[in-house]
Amino acid sequence: MTTVGKSRGAAIDIGDVAAPPFVRLPVPQAMFADRAARLRVLASDHALADALAFFAAIAEAQHTVQGGLEPPAPSSSAAAAQALEHGMPPLNRYTWTPDRDYRAITARLAAAMAGCAMPASAEASRHMVEAADDRLLDRWATDLLAAEPPADAAGPVVFVGAALQVHFARLASTLDADTLKPIGHGVCPCCGSPPVASAVVGWSGAHGTRFLFCALCGAAWNYIRIKCAACGSTKGIAYYGFEGENDVVKAETCEACGAYLKVFQQHKTTATEPHADDLATLGLDLKLREAGWRRVGANLLLSEY
Repeated sequence: MTTVGKSRGAAIDIGDVAAPPFVRLPVPQAMFADRAARLRVLASDHALADALAFFAAIAEAQHTVQGGLEPPAPSSSAAAAQALEHGMPPLNRYTWTPDRDYRAITARLAAAMAGCAMPASAEASRHMVEAADDRLLDRWATDLLAAEPPADAAGPVVFVGAALQVHFARLASTLDADTLKPIGHGVCPCCGSPPVASAVVGWSGAHGTRFLFCALCGAAWNYIRIKCAACGSTKGIAYYGFEGENDVVKAETCEACGAYLKVFQQHKTTATEPHADDLATLGLDLKLREAGWRRVGANLLLSEY
């Protein structure tokens, strides 16, 4: 079995001097299509090929359901300013109220997935989502966003989570990035969600800097390298990764709080898409969990994480 190696400090280059923006807002019209394409590539000759192909189908459906939807209403600048004044994200996942747009996206996504190759259990869950009334859809969504996935709906919440990603990405795309402020360690400044993972990017003007990628709305925000995304500690930071894959992904671990977050080397492997590559590197999560580390990031398509 491949072992997990440990390194400190020099595991990741500092990179070119850059002046990155604090937040890069999502572009939902392209984000899910890019994710689907990356998942299709990753599924080729992968031990989890069938699962990755299923997640690719979800991403393709997420892209498809946006067609025909009315543009999201611009976020209220006054409401956003008030939230930021109180140190809260303008799209607060914990106070969000399910609405007609979310329900429409959920119904469209379940319909778009009909006929896709998936396990029988996933197809049964898709039918549950199609048949659910507004009250049930709303409960699943609010429970999931409260980080309390309903025990009786582990399958359906995969589709609900995918719908929420579309909904919140559309909302986040209307924000004014220049007004956003840090909310807390490892907290999305747009919606208050944890990251799915982080990446050292190669973007123009930001080459070699680190961004955290929101598990919900897909926004990316700049975060100091060699710093825990859970507690903010800069001491006791180490990096673990599978031997022979040092240029692909490492897990940044923190001795202070026992947490970890994946760091992808996107500036070296430009095709990397954090959500897709997170799903393709679950073996690293399993190794770290066995070693007693706690994952900072979340993935809405994986109820067990």
